[in-house]
Amino acid sequence: MIFGNKRTAPFSDAVAGFETAVRAQDADRSQQYYQDLHRYFGEADDQEFQAAGPRLAAVLDEMPPYPRATVAVLVGACVERGADPTACAHHVLAGLAGALDDARAFCDRWAATGGGDFPDPRAEEPPEDLLDRVDQDQAVAWLTLHHWEMAAVAMLNHAAVRTSLDAGTRTRLLRTLRSVEEDSGHDFKCLAYALLVLDEPLVVLHRPTGTGYALRMTGIGDNFQLHTLLADVLIGGGHLPGRAPSAAEAAVCRDRPGQVDTTGSFNLVTPAGDWVWNEGTPSDIPVVDGVRLLVLDPPPYERSWPAGRFFPHMKGDLVLERVLDEAEAGRLLAGCVTADG
Repeated sequence: MIFGNKRTAPFSDAVAGFETAVRAQDADRSQQYYQDLHRYFGEADDQEFQAAGPRLAAVLDEMPPYPRATVAVLVGACVERGADPTACAHHVLAGLAGALDDARAFCDRWAATGGGDFPDPRAEEPPEDLLDRVDQDQAVAWLTLHHWEMAAVAMLNHAAVRTSLDAGTRTRLLRTLRSVEEDSGHDFKCLAYALLVLDEPLVVLHRPTGTGYALRMTGIGDNFQLHTLLADVLIGGGHLPGRAPSAAEAAVCRDRPGQVDTTGSFNLVTPAGDWVWNEGTPSDIPVVDGVRLLVLDPPPYERSWPAGRFFPHMKGDLVLERVLDEAEAGRLLAGCVTADG
């Protein structure tokens, strides 16, 4: 609605009202503005989203568990529309950590009260006896964990968030998540893969030519993406023989939307001779002398897949920093075992 030259901004008003009501612990007004947040979300522009993200994130820990999870999703949507992820991530990831702890307690309590199939967290109505078996916070954590997954992945799409996440916190989140997945039989693959994304060096040895390369990877969600970018950088860059991906195949693995069919150029192998499957993540590559070390062998058979990114909103890249000299590459290759196909 427009009065003169001034446009009303109902979403921004809802954010301000919600923020004030939550800080005042006014449940009725919080509920009113919570509904307004959802009602006017689709009408907001990018500038409103950019302002709203950090403000909503800052009140997450002052909210009850259920609306906290759904507002975290709104924060993630704001980040996808340009809000500063570093200003939001701490609050969202802290909420994720608490939800994972409560979800693990839910799994323990569910088993202790008879077990059976876990409630479907996406069902419209939870089982009637749910609160007879677990406490409310545990139940809400389980039923909203997929919301925390969406919100956390929106944060982890950004390199600045991933690189600021200390190793201890990342390890604790992954350990708790794995426990929940094992106990419940439910898969939170997107969250697990996002927590496994590496922004760090990678040394690659090409066994047939005896050459080696020091690279830096960032935002690579799985080994399909890594494989395609290795071929682009090393074959497309003129360092190795073979089929280089097309410009389109490489672009969709970096920052262009969509997928393009590609064909593999290597067999990815650990220094111990084990295959590194495309279906895994770069975290499967072992660390040797402080850096991840990968061996490239000829492909034992032709394999094709849709090149692209596991996380469509995460920019990926692989950059060649230097070519190893012959002696260094030879020394590293001498310690590697031939793959057993």
